[in-house]
Amino acid sequence: MIFENATLITVDAERRIIRDGAIAVSGSRIVGIGKKRDIRAEFASDRERVDLQGMLVIPGLVNTHVHLTQALIRGCADDLGLIDFLVKRVWVLMGNYDHDDARLSAELCILEMLKAGTTAFVESMLVLHYGFDGIARAVESAGIRAALSKTVMDLPSYIEGHPMHPGMVEDPEAAFQEALDMHAKWDGAAGGRIQVWFGPRTPGGCSPELYRQMMAAARERDMGVTMHLAEVQEDVRYIRQQYGMRPVEFVESVGMVGPRVLLAHTVWLDEQDIQRLAETGTHVTHNPISNSKLASGIAPVPALLAAGVNVSLGTDAGTCNNTYDLIHDMRWASALHKVNHLDPTIVPCETVLEMATINGAKAMGLEDEIGSLEVGKRADFVALDMDKPHLVPAPDPVSALVFAANGSDVDTVVIDGQIVVRQRQVLTMDEERILGQARERAERLYHRVGGGYGPRWPVL
Repeated sequence: MIFENATLITVDAERRIIRDGAIAVSGSRIVGIGKKRDIRAEFASDRERVDLQGMLVIPGLVNTHVHLTQALIRGCADDLGLIDFLVKRVWVLMGNYDHDDARLSAELCILEMLKAGTTAFVESMLVLHYGFDGIARAVESAGIRAALSKTVMDLPSYIEGHPMHPGMVEDPEAAFQEALDMHAKWDGAAGGRIQVWFGPRTPGGCSPELYRQMMAAARERDMGVTMHLAEVQEDVRYIRQQYGMRPVEFVESVGMVGPRVLLAHTVWLDEQDIQRLAETGTHVTHNPISNSKLASGIAPVPALLAAGVNVSLGTDAGTCNNTYDLIHDMRWASALHKVNHLDPTIVPCETVLEMATINGAKAMGLEDEIGSLEVGKRADFVALDMDKPHLVPAPDPVSALVFAANGSDVDTVVIDGQIVVRQRQVLTMDEERILGQARERAERLYHRVGGGYGPRWPVL
């Protein structure tokens, strides 16, 4: 199959942009990339062709911090501080989920991500009552690539004086065993598209002993680990009071650093924290809209990048971002640091695109497979329709993508050489069913839990 007549942003080692370009795909791999005339000359004339006239093709976007199960409760906790956000709204609703609620939320989230150009993601926390099997099957059938992280915990809360909703508290042994069982069952499934990771709770939800036990199991099985760290100032104070350490000093003390560890948020770090992340090869996922909306603070992304830390990009959840559109987060990731540093040159659009593609692939341990358009890599790519008023003219396609495009501009999505979205229609999912059931299940969930989730203004 040849995808042709597009402008290609390769994000390869030379960062080439190819106008009037084409990509040849055989099976799940890219076998040719270059000018259309050269690709047509090299590959058989009877090969099926897909015309992407006027479109911009980029590597599939990699969203490295996602909460699948919060799509169903999108907008339930707007304009609240973090404690009220979690204790009074999010934990209460999610504690009342059943397996069908969780799977449907995952389907809704995946549907949205696919239509916005995300081809791979890291889910950060799946608890026992969500039903890991159902969510993994949703990933498998949708055709997307994912790392699904199973929650482990042995303490009832990580917010002092505010225990979790009982439905969110897990038996430590059962949670840990499920992580191992799901890794044995699902890691490498769906043609290698599914990974299974550990997703421990933040310090205060796990003891140092559990972290060490988890890291020993992760190293034995080559499992990834992702955890929220230093998202808010209270996290830093807790770690200092309980352990007398800085955030990164603490995770290093329990062995939770290195190339298979992805830390989310990392807003409140000092220079020593940043240096240790760089020296240990630990990855970071930046969540600019979530951090801004919850007033958590602004992560030191320019300092992290300057130190050589691999920084990727995440949307976080439907409750604290309200969308899973990573293109939206790309624009925010650049603008936020420009105004914070009063420097319009800092975190340019090219850097942000790297964060959302090749850096995300590296955070997932997949930089040799995805994240750029290169011969031999998996055929994961996205085509955006550039024939729209807000995208014309576009002398610099990277600038147009980051500063002007939206997820709704995505026309075609290819994963493992299979077209999963074409002309904005998701071919692997029943969109009408998912949207209808999501409305019904959300309404039943809010009714089951109680009122207080609607508009603050009067409704007539």
